[in-house]
Amino acid sequence: MLRLYYSDNSAAYAPHMLLLEAGAVFEAISIDFKLQEQASEQFLSVNPKGRVPVLTTSEGILTETPALLLYISQTYPDKHLAPTDPFKLAQAQAFNMYIASTVHVGHAHSHRGTRWADDPSARKSMAAKVKTNMYSYAKFIEEHYLTGPWILGNEYSMCDPYLSLVNRWLKNDGVEINEFPKLQDHEALISERWSHREIQRIYS
Repeated sequence: MLRLYYSDNSAAYAPHMLLLEAGAVFEAISIDFKLQEQASEQFLSVNPKGRVPVLTTSEGILTETPALLLYISQTYPDKHLAPTDPFKLAQAQAFNMYIASTVHVGHAHSHRGTRWADDPSARKSMAAKVKTNMYSYAKFIEEHYLTGPWILGNEYSMCDPYLSLVNRWLKNDGVEINEFPKLQDHEALISERWSHREIQRIYS
């Protein structure tokens, strides 16, 4: 059985939603960061990075959100959660990697500054820049990635739970998504899905 390790307010939100969309049979295991469970010997034996999400499979352990999204999509091909055309799949991966490498890092500067700086004033400066950076990322997604109504056009895909997560980050970072019509429409559309309602119940 698949096992997804997750924590509240983490990027596991996206693969967790996709597992629900795929109709996967899986066990969800909560890791409490407030209790430092991510640093426990037991969890580090699963993921030495000490982070979530983690997906354990019959073939081994997977980490990193874009990898989990692609694996889930390709494990349940009948759900059509990822393009089969090589170029379109690469486009989907480009979006997911942009979220992982740029947007997530920019968001993390608000509360994970110790990863990059020891100086409290440097961390304060990074945090002060978060809203401006996140606004610019939202604008880029609106203008260059979100073709509408879904990321890849007319079909829901593995990219859409990731964008739903970004919309959560934007709100937390003080960016008003009502300034971005496509993002606002996407959030309204995805909120109608059962998987989104269920994930809202799990992730506060």
